[in-house]
Amino acid sequence: MRRLYLQVYVTIIAILVIFGIAVGALWRFGVDEARFEETLALAGELASNALPPPGAPRVRHQEVLDLVHRRLGADLALYGRDGGFIAAAGRPLPPVNVGRAEPGWLRGGPGGPTWLVRLNDGRYLVARLPAGPRRPGAWLIAALATIAGAVAVGAYPIARRLTRRLERLKAGVEQLGQGDLSARVPVEGNDEVAALAQSFNRAAGRIEELMRAHKMLLANCSHELRTPLTRINMALTRSLDSQERDQVKADIAELDQLIGEILLASRLDAIRAPDRCEEIDLLALAAEEAARDAIAVEGRPVLVRGDRALLRRMVRNLIDNARRHGADAAPEVRVGPEDHVGVVEVRDHGPGVPEGERDKIFEPFYRSAGSTETGKGSGLGLALVRQIARHHGGDVGCRPADGAGTIFRVALPATGPTEPAG
Repeated sequence: MRRLYLQVYVTIIAILVIFGIAVGALWRFGVDEARFEETLALAGELASNALPPPGAPRVRHQEVLDLVHRRLGADLALYGRDGGFIAAAGRPLPPVNVGRAEPGWLRGGPGGPTWLVRLNDGRYLVARLPAGPRRPGAWLIAALATIAGAVAVGAYPIARRLTRRLERLKAGVEQLGQGDLSARVPVEGNDEVAALAQSFNRAAGRIEELMRAHKMLLANCSHELRTPLTRINMALTRSLDSQERDQVKADIAELDQLIGEILLASRLDAIRAPDRCEEIDLLALAAEEAARDAIAVEGRPVLVRGDRALLRRMVRNLIDNARRHGADAAPEVRVGPEDHVGVVEVRDHGPGVPEGERDKIFEPFYRSAGSTETGKGSGLGLALVRQIARHHGGDVGCRPADGAGTIFRVALPATGPTEPAG
């Protein structure tokens, strides 16, 4: 059986069948035998007192049976101790071998439940109740069948609703597998199936985001790589003087840097955590990078865990970005602990970033107005800063500085110390 809803439904029906069999067995074998025998003995005693004595004429027995039949509507037959027939009233009863039959209910009797009662004086009375009542076992079976039918009817839509959601989830997975990255499934309810649908939607969204980023990366790579390659190709068509050779070297270095940034961006998209993780002093790391440009660093030590090479690249990109957009003024770098995070702030003294672009500048290959014309940067520096920060559990943002310029602020989870000096 390949349909899950049918499996669930049949399982429910099977449970109902087992339940019915168990209840029937309890009814069959759970009767209080002692109480039942006492009831039959009492009935026999009452019948003995109501009937004429064994030696009375048959006519007298017949009169009493006829009277009971008229009063109770029961069919009756009286047998002697030796099993011989004495008298009967009402509809004919099936012949009974009273010598071999056990007192109690006689199975298989037509027309209603038939009982055999042994009287105190040794005679036997066969009584068939009026046709109205039904055999207790039949009532039980009918009740169980009704309950089972009601549960079966009610269980079908529940089982179908559950498995229909799984079928929609399966269809969403197949849609995603066929290349439709926008495939999503509706989230219904608060159970495990709903949680699975949420997980699928998150995974599909992540895949779509990664594919979009890679497509954008590849689309922009062709343009960014073409510029230095064109300059190198034009330079190689003629004899080069020393200045032109230096320019070719600079173009090759720019090309090499751009390829490295592209590869790093792709690697950060593909992995979820740093490859190498160690405890790093952000102040010392920032001071080492700033010293290459003779820039002073202010602040206090703060420890974070992460990949030293990636964090060094993050600080270097922030400083390079501040130098490119800060006119002739040197960038300002500050490092320190703030509210259980380690903060790196780099300020430039440039024209500032418009409010509408403060998030866009961290997208790959995005350039602020005017930067393309001057050829400053590849558009990947700040995108890498955000990738590295988020890769370490932090984030980056920017805000306008007092006076002029922009402050870029990276916050990373700190391991210690995290409290500012008093």
